[in-house]
Amino acid sequence: MLGEIEEFLTGQRSGPPSDRVLATLLFTDIVTSTETAARLGDRDWNALLETHRDVVRSELKRFGGREVGTTGDGFLAMFDGPARAVRCGLAIVDRLAGLGIQIRAGVHTSEVVVSGNDVAGLGVHVAARIMALAKPGEVLVSSVVATPPWVRPRLRRSRPAHAERRRRRVVAPRRYPGRRAAWVAAAPLRI
Repeated sequence: MLGEIEEFLTGQRSGPPSDRVLATLLFTDIVTSTETAARLGDRDWNALLETHRDVVRSELKRFGGREVGTTGDGFLAMFDGPARAVRCGLAIVDRLAGLGIQIRAGVHTSEVVVSGNDVAGLGVHVAARIMALAKPGEVLVSSVVATPPWVRPRLRRSRPAHAERRRRRVVAPRRYPGRRAAWVAAAPLRI
């Protein structure tokens, strides 16, 4: 009935809502998890994982992230913007380091396909690859996050890009063969 009213008033019917959204993804992973699990044994490893999960979920809630899934010793979360995701990643790194748990994290903003509680698409793969490139204790962000399109023109006109990155506390890019640059985020972050 609503479709007919809409068509009568506007001359057309809208299609079904899109399942594609622009989102910022945060991937995390415990560094040397296999070696740590072997060293600790099942009971202590599971206790460490439970502590890890509690901390990550607490920080996701604090920064407005949505848990998409876990990967055993890692998380995939979705945010409505990159600043929250980066700040959340930095907070997780800091809190877990205080507990003797070292993680790496990756952040990427992309269009993703939402299906129920899951997300899919090339952006998810890119975010996972960014995380895999991060060193222990790092939050590595893609060039999309570090220099969004609306910032790039101002960087060229007003001051050198390295000055802007330093102000935002995103240190110099690392280049990887066949890949775009990725930046390492460092606290405090002001985006």
